[in-house]
Amino acid sequence: MSGAALSDSFTNVKYWLMKSEPETFSIDDLRKVGSSLWDGVRNYQARNFMMKEMQVGDQVLFYHSSANPPGVAGLARVSGPAEPDPTQFDKKSPYFEPRATREKPVWHCVRVEFVEKFPSLVELSRIRAEPRLKNMLLLKPGQRLSIQPVTREEYECIVRMARR
Repeated sequence: MSGAALSDSFTNVKYWLMKSEPETFSIDDLRKVGSSLWDGVRNYQARNFMMKEMQVGDQVLFYHSSANPPGVAGLARVSGPAEPDPTQFDKKSPYFEPRATREKPVWHCVRVEFVEKFPSLVELSRIRAEPRLKNMLLLKPGQRLSIQPVTREEYECIVRMARR
């Protein structure tokens, strides 16, 4: 992806950071399957981002959390609108939701597709050290949301850091 590709090819493109533990689902896993539902999210604010704010074409920083070290591993794109999370209906799933019915699902998720794996991880320590990223939600004390908005400037800064 060239620097020119960072320009919005869709109107009103939004930018997101989506966290996944690499042992559960990594950037390499996404690359292998091409696209996947971002299922198993059980936080109402993160769910609401997917249901109400994310749109096809939105750009994603794919973040490896609970890793040593944590950091942005690559890029993805929202490729499908919010739909009921199928794991909520599966009694064998750790994400089973007994309140959910097919008529009234509780949890929703979007589909994401692989865009790029960075040559090396943009480690959290590098993100913290970058003055232009000082206001990122990721760096706020107590901020643990698995899905969070980022500004276009933050997104582009991290992409530039990955390509240095």
